[in-house]
Amino acid sequence: MISHRDNNAQRIAALDERAEALKLKRGMGIADARAMHPAIDVVEADAEADRRLLEGLADWCDRYTPLVAIDGDDGLFLDVTGCTHLFGGERAMQDEILTRFFEQGFDVRAGLACTPGAAWAAARFHGDRIVAGGEEEALLSPLPLSALRIAPETRTSLESVGLRTVGAVMAAPRAPLARRFGAALLVRLDQALGRLDEAVSPRLPVAPLSVERHLAEPVVLTDDIERLVSRLAVALKSDLERRSEGARTLALLLFRVDGAVSRIAVGTSRPMREPQLIRKLFHERLAALEQNIDAGFGFDLVRLSVLSVAAFDMLQGDLAGEVADDDADIALFADRIRARLSDAAVLKPVVVESHLPERAVAVVPFAEAPQRRMPATDRATPPMTIYPPERPVRLFRSPEPIEVPATEIPEGPPMNFRWRRALYRVARAEGPERIAAEWWRPGEEGAPTRDYYRIEDSEGRRYWLYRQGLYSASQAAPRWFMHGVFA
Repeated sequence: MISHRDNNAQRIAALDERAEALKLKRGMGIADARAMHPAIDVVEADAEADRRLLEGLADWCDRYTPLVAIDGDDGLFLDVTGCTHLFGGERAMQDEILTRFFEQGFDVRAGLACTPGAAWAAARFHGDRIVAGGEEEALLSPLPLSALRIAPETRTSLESVGLRTVGAVMAAPRAPLARRFGAALLVRLDQALGRLDEAVSPRLPVAPLSVERHLAEPVVLTDDIERLVSRLAVALKSDLERRSEGARTLALLLFRVDGAVSRIAVGTSRPMREPQLIRKLFHERLAALEQNIDAGFGFDLVRLSVLSVAAFDMLQGDLAGEVADDDADIALFADRIRARLSDAAVLKPVVVESHLPERAVAVVPFAEAPQRRMPATDRATPPMTIYPPERPVRLFRSPEPIEVPATEIPEGPPMNFRWRRALYRVARAEGPERIAAEWWRPGEEGAPTRDYYRIEDSEGRRYWLYRQGLYSASQAAPRWFMHGVFA
């Protein structure tokens, strides 16, 4: 038996057939059960382990439909609308599910109906039944009130007035039932009978495109998996072309014969639909995860899904049919590195709107960086060229303080400065370029102004330094900082 704590008392949470034969029931106190049968074996419930097991079973059920939802602590909802014909019909599909669960060591009950409520009742109170459309009322009428999935206190109140079956509730006037027991009772009844729609919310997002291959002989080798990926990608390409889209995120699902499921996802920095490129990405990802993927007795179902898509821009080729896209090779290289080492392995600097040099560039993951686009130009009126101010080749992440003993004039460049314990004599200077603080940012109010200078020392080396603050009797003496070096 499995026990759990309920209102400061240990009670039976689950029990097997042998315990049921001893007339023990779920919800009975453990003390009472031990008093009746001192030799019973009781194990404390592990809710987290049970949840992981149920999620693993839900993953395995993805082989039948992508619309799988978890129902409470011990149930699953599968929306198999439009899927049953792939497995030979409703009866064949349900028999296969029950058989496969039994082979994995699980005692499972299943029900199939047009409404989730009727299917739930058929599974819980019949074990293996398919309810045809229109037979929901006949199924529910003789069942106890718990078949409606109502709150325990509502069920107790109904039983206290003599309504002990679903049929009795259906025969009673609706208005008094709603006034006395609440509208939730009638909502559950109408959902089970199909009068109200009840949506099944899948636990995972449904892929817009998927292709799969059922295998007569399970595969184990990585090379075989890669060949299957290539074939599935060929099938995906035609669908993507028809939609004028390309894949941005793809997932490879490997269903093991014993029920375990491996999910492998890769992302692309630009829309992709070429099978060979998709195979290269999964080659890198499989190589990185080779030690973590346990094939067991093999995978008998392989599915390739497109989780997110984007518009696919066609590029104009030249007379030879070749397309000049210098960024394509860089993007593919970055995607393969990301597939092997993770998204954080490849970063890209992007321009950010900020006056301060250290904030003007941000480093973001390569896939999140905006794609470069060539702006359209008007040949009749060429745009005016504006040259930005010169910036150093190397910009320090944080400005480094320097010592400036003297300047020619208070607001002018330094004559010499000391940086990293070395003295540099200034031969030439250009500036200042004044950059004010970003006063609109929180905490930047009243920040000092910067005056930047391009400095060349006596040996021809060039630096970019600035004075922070202005000379004033009411303010502290300005400080000097080194912010970068030129080539």
